[in-house]
Amino acid sequence: MASLAAPASSKAWSTLQTRARHGIALSRSAVERRLEVERDQLVLWVPVALGTGAAAWFVLPDPRGWSAALLLACATGLAGLAVARGGRAPVFLTVLAFGFAIGLGMVWARAVRVAAPVLSRPTIAWVQGHVVRVEPLPARRLVRMTLAVQAWDGGARPPSRVRVNMAADGLPPGVARGATIRVRARLMPPAPPAVPGAYDFSRVAWFAGLGASGRGFAPLTVVTAASDTGAGVRERLTAHIEARLPGSAGGIAAALATGDTGAIDEPDAEAMRRAGLAHLLSVSGLHITAAVALVMWLALRLLALSPRLALTGRLPLIAAAAGAVAAIGYTWLTGAQVPTIRSCVAALMVLVALALGREALTLRLVAAGAMTVLLAWPESVVGASFQLSFAAVTVIVALHEHPRVRRWFVVDDALLWRRVLRGLGSLLLTGLAVELTLMPIAVFHFHQAGLYGALANMIAIPLTTFVVMPAEALALLLDPVGLGSAAWWVVGQALAVLLWLARTVASAPGAVAAVPVMPHAAFGAIVAGGLWLAIWRKRWRYFGIMPVAIGLAWTLAMPTPDLIVTGDGRHLALRGDGGEVAILRDRTGDYMRDLLAEAGGLDGAPALLSEARGARCNRDLCWMERKAGGRQWRILATRSGDMVPAASFVPLCRMADVVISDRRLPRRCRARWLTLDRAALARTGGVAVTLATRRVATVNRAGDAHPWVVAVEGRGRRIVGRSADVNGARRAASAAGGRAPRTEALPFTHR
Repeated sequence: MASLAAPASSKAWSTLQTRARHGIALSRSAVERRLEVERDQLVLWVPVALGTGAAAWFVLPDPRGWSAALLLACATGLAGLAVARGGRAPVFLTVLAFGFAIGLGMVWARAVRVAAPVLSRPTIAWVQGHVVRVEPLPARRLVRMTLAVQAWDGGARPPSRVRVNMAADGLPPGVARGATIRVRARLMPPAPPAVPGAYDFSRVAWFAGLGASGRGFAPLTVVTAASDTGAGVRERLTAHIEARLPGSAGGIAAALATGDTGAIDEPDAEAMRRAGLAHLLSVSGLHITAAVALVMWLALRLLALSPRLALTGRLPLIAAAAGAVAAIGYTWLTGAQVPTIRSCVAALMVLVALALGREALTLRLVAAGAMTVLLAWPESVVGASFQLSFAAVTVIVALHEHPRVRRWFVVDDALLWRRVLRGLGSLLLTGLAVELTLMPIAVFHFHQAGLYGALANMIAIPLTTFVVMPAEALALLLDPVGLGSAAWWVVGQALAVLLWLARTVASAPGAVAAVPVMPHAAFGAIVAGGLWLAIWRKRWRYFGIMPVAIGLAWTLAMPTPDLIVTGDGRHLALRGDGGEVAILRDRTGDYMRDLLAEAGGLDGAPALLSEARGARCNRDLCWMERKAGGRQWRILATRSGDMVPAASFVPLCRMADVVISDRRLPRRCRARWLTLDRAALARTGGVAVTLATRRVATVNRAGDAHPWVVAVEGRGRRIVGRSADVNGARRAASAAGGRAPRTEALPFTHR
């Protein structure tokens, strides 16, 4: 019987193997057919692979992870080459793998190449340096200067480049780019995120070569005055525009011409952000496109006056050359920042395509622009500017390349009213698509989502492109002969309408939805799904809806943190049962108020804990109670620099579930569950706590070895593991049934 069973078993196994090979062959054949049909789109995945590799370097924590990812990608690429037998799939996999490895290697190499000394601790020092950049901030009455340090008496290792803010009043003449100055300043190391999900200035400063930033004290001494350079042209033009149009209107007009936003009042800048119009304040593809189009139109009209030139048929080439000169000059005039250079490169590629008789705007052009930027600045892939600009352009091009959209909005000889309606419909559809595409990016970086941005942009973009910028260019051309007043009046009226629109939309109910911190994995799923939808052309592109839906559902399912503590322990925000957010210190700056409100998912000004229900505060301490997860949580926080008697303070610590302090607490002062004093926060950074799930999110990650994290010695920013998030005596708060301390037992009075 055994001998009969063996052949039957062998035959079944052989049949199973045959079916498996047949299934693999069918699957490979199906993939090959799909890739063959989409062969024109395959090259678009090369910049995606580069960007994914660069982003992976920021996500992975240390050189071991970076090396492992690099080796795995190279091994995958080599394996693809080994099995490639004329098919597209192995070659495509090989290209993606090597692209991933190149992207990761490029950003790693750049992080090493730009390494510069970083200030180790806050200090007050005399600094003498060469002025690299000057940024006037009239709305704040400040001037921001970037200095290349030449002499230093701060004691610690001097940074090579610092950024100093000075009061604009009384600034001596000669302070401009190229000058050498000497100033006494209070300098700080580049700040890490204050709370989880906040802006990481330390990372940005590392790639910019900044080792410190701070405030300078008068008087400032000019050692060597600046000569007249190109930067002086930009500053004089900004001053001229602001003189012709005072207030925020002048600031917006200056931003359109020179990229300088310092004169825009903060309430108006905030209104532009809430209305989804902040992109108009930074020189980008919209502005360069408008400038190039205006120059090309003028060149064509003026040169066509010559019959000899008009008959040659070369006027489009000459106009394109004039547009290229305008794009380069505009980029130089606006300070040649990375976003502007990116937009200039894209504009030049469009002009080259026009000159060659090719279709001007395609996804291949967008991919080439992304490749250019990633090769030059691979770190920009994790920046909001790169993501927002390329996402907007990609969705616009992909939408209008769709055959059905092309049929809907094709230009024909229909009646005028139908052409107008078709144009408005195209503008509305494009605005909605862009708004929906940019919303997850805005939520990830800024924790806010605008709801009326598409409608506001339908008015603001045509107003800026076809009224403000041409009228401003005309005014600047006529000012030398004293005839620019009428054009400036038009600019002022148009900008008044723009500001009215921003203020109206920003103040509308539900204009902005505050969203808690989005998980990195959820954001990655949304981006991956969006790219899948945008790049492929056949029906399988709609599979990209699934990761987008998963990422959105994941984000919406994330609970809003109940307690948010900054890395220095001085500030905290507690979320109440009704969704309100209250902050610890009555005297808190606007920046920190807004930061804590955003992190707590609040659109508006936070309340004060000293006035909140369920909290008892005096000048030194706050005792707070919050119900979550079916139990009552008790939180104790210090709020002054004065010492509290240990005999009164230690019993409170032992009754509290969470204790927060900006000082080092004695060993006897340990909470039942979580103790966050100066020593603990130095390891964890800012903290966000969800009480119901006992989840503790920290700014610092275990074993994080990115150079901006480990550059500053002695700050204790590395953490060993999750045990660093909480005190060593962390216990599941089964003792939650304990009674709250009586008011008379507290070392402060109820208020």
